[in-house]
Amino acid sequence: MAHIKPEGSFVALVTPMNEDGSIDYEGFRTLLQWHQENGTKAVLIMGSTGEVSMLSPEERRKIISETVKMKPGNMLMYYGITGNNTETTIEYARYAKDSGADGAIMAAPAYICADNDAITDYAMEVLDSTDLAMGFYNNPPRVKTDLHWTDLLKLAKHPNMVVLKESTTRVGQVAQVCAAEPDMSIMCCCSPNLGLVIPTMALGGHGTANMTGNIIPQEMAVISKPWENGEDAFACRKAWLENLPMLHFAYSAINPVAVKTLMRVVGMPSGPLRKPLKPIDGAKLQAGIDAFEKLGLAERYGFKVNLAVAAE
Repeated sequence: MAHIKPEGSFVALVTPMNEDGSIDYEGFRTLLQWHQENGTKAVLIMGSTGEVSMLSPEERRKIISETVKMKPGNMLMYYGITGNNTETTIEYARYAKDSGADGAIMAAPAYICADNDAITDYAMEVLDSTDLAMGFYNNPPRVKTDLHWTDLLKLAKHPNMVVLKESTTRVGQVAQVCAAEPDMSIMCCCSPNLGLVIPTMALGGHGTANMTGNIIPQEMAVISKPWENGEDAFACRKAWLENLPMLHFAYSAINPVAVKTLMRVVGMPSGPLRKPLKPIDGAKLQAGIDAFEKLGLAERYGFKVNLAVAAE
């Protein structure tokens, strides 16, 4: 049976934590239900937005085994499986499969700066390792390795490869992938600085694999809906332009610093960042609060800015 391909808003979820730094599983439950109710079609747990590189192997396995039991409705539950080498990534992929995950996302292992041939082979080995829907996150700002569209189309031929998340600035690369009409969903990062969202959707992309949906899930659902007609296109453009202040705020610090700080200030389950990351404050945080209030998010989602938390 063919794997389900994610479409629409695919939110890279934060990892909620308690004040002592432990994982807040009830916070996960609350966030998952909230996203299901607000138009998110899939979530990625333990991506870079989930502070995955600072979680222990034991925490990573427990997050998978606990949150798969919380799946709300038909929202797809994907997990970050990138390890520091091929074998570790395969172990996480198999653990996700055995635990009942809907899918998994891998990136190139960080720090090693492997070349494209090595990372293409790595991805193929992971795809071969278990029968699970998987995707590849092409994210050179984080890992240096930057797969060419020809590499990505090789991966797309694998039956377990169902989604690509592109985080480069190359519209031409997205166009080449879309033109090939591979049997996978084509998505991109929601960074307004990379500027891929509108071109990707216009070229036939299937949605966005986004971070800002942690704050504006309904809005990202509109932006991420595949275009079937002019109404979809104009709705996407309108929502994108209206929400630029929040999108820019979300990327004003390395993820998930800005998003997680604002979530805590407005009362959403988030908790502290894991050190050495530190929350933003002052004018940087105020930009997020201003965007939150200007967009009417308190009324829309029932949250309230707590300035006492902001001052901590």
